Amino acid sequence: MTLIKKNIPPRAVIYPRDIENITGCKTRTAQHMLQTMRMVFEKEKFQFITVVEFCAFTGINEELVRECMLD
Repeated sequence: MTLIKKNIPPRAVIYPRDIENITGCKTRTAQHMLQTMRMVFEKEKFQFITVVEFCAFTGINEELVRECMLD
């Protein structure tokens, strides 16, 4: 039996759990950070924050963020 390995692209959006792992903050703080980022980037509450936007907001290197993100 041959296993087919698919090349799955990295995730484009960031979730509160990712922010918790990257910064060490609590869940509510991570949610508040996302809320603040939505205001800064003029997004609606149902719109996602991308990894690139998170990096621009926090000043953290994108490579480091992607290493810390959960799959």
